[in-house]
Amino acid sequence: MMRDGALRGKRRSGEISGTTRALLYIVLIAFTVLTIYPLIWLTISSFKTTQEFQLNKLGLPIHWTLINYPIAWQIGNFGTLFMNSLFYTTASTLAVVFLSLAAGFAFAKIRSRATPLLHGSFVIGILLTIQSLMIPLFLVASVTRLVDTRLGVLIPYVGMGLPLGIYLCTEYIKGFPDAIVESARLEGAGYLKIYAAIIVPMAKPVFTTVAVLNVAGVWNEFMLVNMLVSKDALRSLPVGIFRFSGALASDYGKQFAALMIGLIPMIIFFLFFRNQITKGVSAGAVK
Repeated sequence: MMRDGALRGKRRSGEISGTTRALLYIVLIAFTVLTIYPLIWLTISSFKTTQEFQLNKLGLPIHWTLINYPIAWQIGNFGTLFMNSLFYTTASTLAVVFLSLAAGFAFAKIRSRATPLLHGSFVIGILLTIQSLMIPLFLVASVTRLVDTRLGVLIPYVGMGLPLGIYLCTEYIKGFPDAIVESARLEGAGYLKIYAAIIVPMAKPVFTTVAVLNVAGVWNEFMLVNMLVSKDALRSLPVGIFRFSGALASDYGKQFAALMIGLIPMIIFFLFFRNQITKGVSAGAVK
């Protein structure tokens, strides 16, 4: 009897009270509203003319118009910039995921005296900010003649994504039993085959996490590509959107349409891959 009462007491102590649950729901609902409302407001405002927006900034449009989108697309040269952003994001993400997994496998399972030093030299890059790297990067790119080239943009993007990617992959792969690698080595498999056939399939959650972080970071990146590239044919979408903050800053309808053009691909990306993103991020975080 006493033992049953103690167990029931433990269960009750571990349960969330009704008041606490209600407060949690209120906080979550408030956070959801604060997150979604700006997106809804931006979407609605992009269908207003500038005059209508100035008269009624929070209300629904009286006359819904789509003209802002084709004009913003044409003024910003978004056709070229969109393809450049897609190229930079895809190429850098593939490189970061592949190199991070390879380095993580080496640091976690191929031990040597140089492993701690090499691992630390990569991971310390997490502490570096874009602002602290801009001048050195520009000087190096100028000397190596990589200014106004796609390669000159891709190399910094890959280099900026590797520190966090290598850290996450290393810590995740450390959790794999050493017996897996050792048994594969006894069967005659080389490290490249072990990486491709064993590590990559097992590390799907963590490379999903790395890919999501890199896609969001590169797609929205503005400062580096604006500094390293002066040709419109090589610039990315955020640079085109920035044009609307200058002479077109007062043309709110087209400005909001330009912001939506840059935002829609990210929304589609997260909606389309939401299950993989949720599983990958949660599994990677737990690991």
